[in-house]
Amino acid sequence: MPHPFPRARLRSTAAVFTTMSALAATSLGTGLSAAEQDSAAPCALTRTDAHHSEGLDTWNAAYPRPARTLDAVMVFLSFPDAHPLTTPQELTADHFPATTRFFERASYGRFTLRPHAMRHWIQMPQSSTAYDIRRDWSPRHRSAYLRDALSVADPQVDFSRYDVVYLVADPDAPGVDSDATKVVNLTSPLRADGTDLRRIVTVFEQHPPDRLVLAHETGHVFDLPDLYHRPADGKGDWDTHVGDWDLMGSQFGLAPDLFAWHKWKLGWLDLRQVRCVQGAGRARLTLEPLAAGPGVPATGTAGAPAFGLGRGAKLAVVRTGPDSVLALEARGPVGNDVATCRQGVLVYRVRNGAQSGGGPIEVIDAHPRTDACWEDSVYPPLADAPIGIGESFTVPGEDVRVKVEGRTVSGAWTVKIAVGR
Repeated sequence: MPHPFPRARLRSTAAVFTTMSALAATSLGTGLSAAEQDSAAPCALTRTDAHHSEGLDTWNAAYPRPARTLDAVMVFLSFPDAHPLTTPQELTADHFPATTRFFERASYGRFTLRPHAMRHWIQMPQSSTAYDIRRDWSPRHRSAYLRDALSVADPQVDFSRYDVVYLVADPDAPGVDSDATKVVNLTSPLRADGTDLRRIVTVFEQHPPDRLVLAHETGHVFDLPDLYHRPADGKGDWDTHVGDWDLMGSQFGLAPDLFAWHKWKLGWLDLRQVRCVQGAGRARLTLEPLAAGPGVPATGTAGAPAFGLGRGAKLAVVRTGPDSVLALEARGPVGNDVATCRQGVLVYRVRNGAQSGGGPIEVIDAHPRTDACWEDSVYPPLADAPIGIGESFTVPGEDVRVKVEGRTVSGAWTVKIAVGR
């Protein structure tokens, strides 16, 4: 489910792999475990039964893995109580090619989402108000909507051809709630064209829609959790966990590229691009900007574009407990993060047992007494969370200290991590 409130210039009131070889731990100093021969196991959290668990030792086969081209169908649903004011072509353009481009940049070209949009409306058998569409949808009304939608669409759509299904409702129908867009996960799959449909994206967005909303929902189709915090009473701030720093926290974020942890989970980072820091001691390593890929420029220390980045380390991981790690990555104005508020090395905590929406990832603020970008950030207190050049930061509650020493000519960030005394 997407973040509920528009953010444009307003402040808010939200790879996995089946086999592993060696994972290098780059160390210069004393006390850390051996380098190239270390297994990935100490830094790769195990997948748990939590919904959309952040564990990544195995891939959940119930979800399609975005490591190749996947096909998505867009079905447009109208209702007897309204005449559509937009065309399917206009609604398709609301989401594509922007959604495809987001994932191509985030995956460094490893994944393509290929849309197949119907060009006409298909009318539902009941009025839009009959389905009681809302953010917290009752199972009875939701089931009726899905059953009717598949019934009217099945004669015109071969669902066996598609990996992802988007059911797009007429945004101007009186019973359509634009806050209700979500992925429906089905315990008992619906069946069409000999295919089990286990999850369906129900789209109720206004025209034009929230920015990147379909990319957010599609992330759930790939087993990524909601990272925003939903207040119990619906009031208060939804973005306290990760702020602007991941699409799954807010599609309105200034830096919406997926965390490196998520890119590792989805299979978009090679093992050589992850550095596992183990034991007490000091490690010095180099992190490329997260969004920089092959042929994508990063800003060098002199402000000039630097090419050739994309195949080096993107993620450093420090194990902090049986079910938690600290993750470090370099964020800057590149690719999906071109509008980022601040750049530097971002530190966040990952917990594999936390449910979607229950804080599985929390960004740690290196500047807790300041904030930034009030006009644009979804959560200004975390907008300046990254550690800048020349700064040192001790992670609260952990015996881990991080210092950002500088940047290389190519634009990578040099980082020293001290664990323990």
